[in-house]
Amino acid sequence: MNDNLTPTPTAVDSQAGRPPDSLKTVAVVVYALQAIGYFVGITALIGVIIAHIKIGDARGTWLESHFRWQIRTFWYSLLWGIIGALLIAVLVGYLVLAVAFVWSIYRVAKGWLRLIDGKAMYTAG
Repeated sequence: MNDNLTPTPTAVDSQAGRPPDSLKTVAVVVYALQAIGYFVGITALIGVIIAHIKIGDARGTWLESHFRWQIRTFWYSLLWGIIGALLIAVLVGYLVLAVAFVWSIYRVAKGWLRLIDGKAMYTAG
């Protein structure tokens, strides 16, 4: 038996040339967890963990860009949140926190809307 002829499983549905619907559902759940994270912070952490786990399954599909977008949104929001918290003593921290908050809401909303439309996110490199 020739092992080279054995098909390898991928995240892409070979009949339709698209990722499985379950992967899109996971991306929706991660956006929901990020949105709920504004009220219950731990859900954003759960969401980024899921995104890190599932990005490998999405390699080579348009959903990969969404998982990357979600991961970057979380980590950059956390970074700017920490920087803002450290700068509160000099008052500019409040501005940093406000901008980071609005930016993260924009990222979650933009990503979720593009996912619903079946569009990939913009990625840098």
